Amino acid sequence: MGNFTLDFKKAKGTSDARQSDHIERKIIPDNADPKRTHLNRVLIGYTDGVNGRDEAIAHRLKTAGIKRKITNDQVRVVRVVLSGTHEDMMALYEKGKLGEWCSDSIQWLQQTFGKENVVAAHLHMDEKTPHIHATVIPIVTGERRKAKKEQSEGKRKYRKKSNTVRLCADDLLNRQKLIGYHDSYATVMTAYGLERGIRGSEARHTTTTQYY
Repeated sequence: MGNFTLDFKKAKGTSDARQSDHIERKIIPDNADPKRTHLNRVLIGYTDGVNGRDEAIAHRLKTAGIKRKITNDQVRVVRVVLSGTHEDMMALYEKGKLGEWCSDSIQWLQQTFGKENVVAAHLHMDEKTPHIHATVIPIVTGERRKAKKEQSEGKRKYRKKSNTVRLCADDLLNRQKLIGYHDSYATVMTAYGLERGIRGSEARHTTTTQYY
């Protein structure tokens, strides 16, 4: 069995346009084959009135019900790259199973992070190894961990609502959550002969893998 790839990267700033240009091929990277770009696929359609990945990010942030002002240093987007070893991904393609792999991967993302929070996903076939770029908005519901700690220590004078919608990538990408994501994705990937790498190493995977 080969290994699957599941990598996360936090993106700050008011726009992720540079990454959108790469994903949507407004700029063709040096390592991409223009003759294969037509094989790339948009895996998640945008809602009415939304045109492209950047607008999809902005639309979700605007309509999610976040009350607190989003600051420039907050993580607004989590970029997720899903793939596998080159040999295994090409074997899936040649066997006609890549479409099923894409569908199962997208379903896993939506079940894990919430359908509305997975605002974009693209399959790239024009680089060396087929892979998915998915875009997750790190929205969580409930109190901040700091607020919970203050309450337990008796520092809180009043109780905040537990259903508060917040933007918090740290809550989504803590060590235990990352290990859990790899656990649940591994279950899905067994159907494709793909398994996790060294257990525990996934907790350090917070940078997007480059496919060159």
